[in-house]
Amino acid sequence: MDGDSIPVTRSVAVPLSEIELRFSRSSGPGGQHAQKSETRVEALFDVEASSALSPAQKRRVIDRAGTVIKAVAQDERSQTRNRELAVERVVARLQEALRVRPARRATKPTAAAARRRLDDKRRRGAVKRLRQPPDD
Repeated sequence: MDGDSIPVTRSVAVPLSEIELRFSRSSGPGGQHAQKSETRVEALFDVEASSALSPAQKRRVIDRAGTVIKAVAQDERSQTRNRELAVERVVARLQEALRVRPARRATKPTAAAARRRLDDKRRRGAVKRLRQPPDD
């Protein structure tokens, strides 16, 4: 991560100024340090207000991840490290939302697979017929 922008994909780099960071006290047990220090970091990225994304990319991200991408980090005792983790998590969610999934191609089962399926159905039907009372 350099000082002014973070690479997300080959064509997209998000300026660090577009990621809002909020700080608060971490939850859980702790001594004097944990009670006083604001080490929990919440990173917010507003997709609609971003200048780094094209309109088509914004639509894709909003459809998949919403208008605001949010990540929280309180894993470490250091605010600096939690800040890095939160930004990394926002970038990871943004990468996943931007990823173009390949179109699904409809396939046809092989002849052998269709034959096996019908054989299994016949066998199962025969077993069920054996359970019925005999015809008089």
